[in-house]
Amino acid sequence: MEQAKQSFQKSMGLLDATMLVAGSMIGSGIFIVSADIARNTGSVGWMTLVWVICGFMTLTAALTYGELSAMFPKAGGQYVYLREAYNPLVSFVFGWTFFAVIQTATIAAVGVAFAKFTAYLFPVLDEDVYVVTLGNYNVSSAQLVSIGVIVLLTFINSSGINSGKRVQTTLTLIKIFSLLLLILFGFLAFKHEVWNLNWNTAAMWNLRRLHIDGTFENYTTFGAFGALSAALVGALFSSDSWHSSSAVADEIKNPQRNIGLSLALGTTIVTVVYILTNIMYTSVLDLHAMVSAPQDRIAMSAAQEIFGPFGITIIAIMIMISTFGCNNGIILAGARVYYSMALDGLFFKRVGTLNKNAVPAYALWIQCIVASIWCLSGKYGDLLDMITSVVVIFYVLAVAGVIRLRYTRPALERPYRAFGYPYLPIIYIIMGISFVLLMLIYKPNYTLPGILIALLGIPIFYIINNKRKKYA
Repeated sequence: MEQAKQSFQKSMGLLDATMLVAGSMIGSGIFIVSADIARNTGSVGWMTLVWVICGFMTLTAALTYGELSAMFPKAGGQYVYLREAYNPLVSFVFGWTFFAVIQTATIAAVGVAFAKFTAYLFPVLDEDVYVVTLGNYNVSSAQLVSIGVIVLLTFINSSGINSGKRVQTTLTLIKIFSLLLLILFGFLAFKHEVWNLNWNTAAMWNLRRLHIDGTFENYTTFGAFGALSAALVGALFSSDSWHSSSAVADEIKNPQRNIGLSLALGTTIVTVVYILTNIMYTSVLDLHAMVSAPQDRIAMSAAQEIFGPFGITIIAIMIMISTFGCNNGIILAGARVYYSMALDGLFFKRVGTLNKNAVPAYALWIQCIVASIWCLSGKYGDLLDMITSVVVIFYVLAVAGVIRLRYTRPALERPYRAFGYPYLPIIYIIMGISFVLLMLIYKPNYTLPGILIALLGIPIFYIINNKRKKYA
């Protein structure tokens, strides 16, 4: 009974909410994915444009979500928005996919990224160092470290919202400041010959495939669209989890104002930092150096040019801080979605309760277990590629939900109205649908499995719903 009486504590201010958004977005992606983007685009102009397009899409969605967050300032964020705009089936399919893969596999991937870069300082923690071997199945020290980090962060967040927010705000401020310093030192190490070669007028907008050996391959007209979509996958993944503050609405002071504002501020900060970081890359590395960076770790190649051999250590520490803080934000926000599902009778009942510290501890720990299983499976990377299109589908549905609600529930109070409505939401919907269709055409092996995972939620919903009605 004591747990049932618990309620969320409104202890997060605008700074905390903004740092939750920015910190959940900045993980390891910005340090890595530009190498693949450069390979797909073959020019710095198009590479930069991919990040601009990604930033535009993310910021547009965030500004639109502001209207939803002001109307429905409740824990669960996107899950709640989809339920209110459509029906429980749509929101459950999102919640199911979010729990099964999107959030838990992301937590696993970010955790393993932390371990991989920790191995630069402590080689015994490398993913090639096996601790357990059972036939053809191996468990590396990196996997165990990632699980340890996930368990630690889950424990911190189960101790109360104040514990989680302190870690999030502190580490996010540190990593934004660190990235800005990296950008500054990168421009101070500016190489005129590299810059002139990269930004050559004749080549900077020549869209083509650049191979690691330095050779180029021209695209057909349709192939060029497929290449841009493939390039966008990495950028969109690096910018994901931008909606984190909406999931903790019940714990944010003045949520009707601060959620939307935190979404706008957080996504703007990260977009500017990401674009500046990529421009910095082009000032110290030529295109061939970008696409041939060992294991795609383009930031390490850039840091070596800026700081010399010590650059590897600097970037390793930056990524450790970045991924640790990123996982904290994802873990904190994700649990609130399962909590809201449980309140609707669509998840385990205990998940819909709060512990003595006024946080959904059961939701946090069940998320921890599934994420740890993904760590041990070693398949999280493939699943994240597969699920990218599905993530965008749910974003499109939520943005379209703003338009739908304007017509179906016009009397609802709207303390904030979506900026640029209806033009920006419509542009986002068109861009999102185009991205998904192009991925279906050019990357069906990745896109279709992700859609199938999401669709599996439909029969699960009806099974749960029928059981709920039977025992009601």
